[in-house]
Amino acid sequence: KIGKLAKPKLVYIISEMPKTRTGKVMRRLLRAKLLGQDLGDISGLENPLILDEVRSL
Repeated sequence: KIGKLAKPKLVYIISEMPKTRTGKVMRRLLRAKLLGQDLGDISGLENPLILDEVRSL
């Protein structure tokens, strides 16, 4: 069983995670989108096309 704190209330499905050129997931982009904040510097993003999908959430 998963505890209440570990269960997500909402899940978004996207084709791939926004990653840096070194393969790290740019969690701050996802967090900024969900909080309605500016995405900030995206110059290190490996696949900038994924931003269109993230912005459409």
